[in-house]
Amino acid sequence: MFSRRFLRIKVVKAIYAHLTGACDSVAMEEKNLMTGIDKAYDLYPHMLSLIADVKRYAEERIEIGLRKHLPTQEELNPNRKFIRNAVVAQIENDDELDRMLIEKRLGWGSYPELIKHLYNKMVESEYYINYMASEQNSYAEDCKLVEEFYLQTVQDNPMLNEVLEESSIMWSDEVDFILIMVLRTLSACRAKQEALPLLPKYKSDDDEAFVKRLFARAAVNYDEHIKIVEQYTRNWDVERIAVMDNIILTTAIAELVGFDSIPVKVTLDEYIEIAKYYSTLGSSTFINGLLDKITADLTADGRINKQGRGLVEF
Repeated sequence: MFSRRFLRIKVVKAIYAHLTGACDSVAMEEKNLMTGIDKAYDLYPHMLSLIADVKRYAEERIEIGLRKHLPTQEELNPNRKFIRNAVVAQIENDDELDRMLIEKRLGWGSYPELIKHLYNKMVESEYYINYMASEQNSYAEDCKLVEEFYLQTVQDNPMLNEVLEESSIMWSDEVDFILIMVLRTLSACRAKQEALPLLPKYKSDDDEAFVKRLFARAAVNYDEHIKIVEQYTRNWDVERIAVMDNIILTTAIAELVGFDSIPVKVTLDEYIEIAKYYSTLGSSTFINGLLDKITADLTADGRINKQGRGLVEF
């Protein structure tokens, strides 16, 4: 399921598109936002199935070796431990995952060079060599191998990122969030499960409502909130402040004044972290200082009034 940080990032990007694009319809941009979240979720089953494609490639290599006219002893007696990995088998044979892939027309069949590349990177790795040499045959060891594949071979893989960019311009930017979901799924896997513990798109209906409400408040009230920012940047040329800084600041203000049950500290921490990755060098420090002042004054004016549900952190 998507974290609240991921959802905030999607809102910030949607506000950027709304302000810099040709479309001035908030309703249309909200629809685009929700479609973008749906598209991001498609990457989850896509990435989860990747190890199964690599396993099938490994099977093909074994079969090719066995069919050789003069196979080596290693080819005649291949180590089949990886292709018999119990966790990979669960992924490969899960009906719901298969349904999701078919419904969304997802698969890696068009990228054989990527599968070959990932396989070669994997078999050269220390984690794979140790796994294949081990005489253990445990579910925990199988699961660890798959986790290491995603952590060491898939994560930050340039060739994979190029393929994802070809499929969707946003996917290469979202893959780290999706890998977290894949790893959470793997950590919840158990031997002899009837079905994979696939994660839903949202933790609850509240998260979907949160996205729509935050976007609407940030978009509709942008002009009002940018005036608040301007009050604290009188010695700055607001036009020279990074556009993304202004969007992060105004979206944070929309959350501070519009969501009574979200603690101030949670909101501040989230948008400061977002600034570290999605704005200019030094933006997080600038936004941190500005939000501290804005929050103090809006609280004193009664515009920020936190209450309800014990102020549970999101």
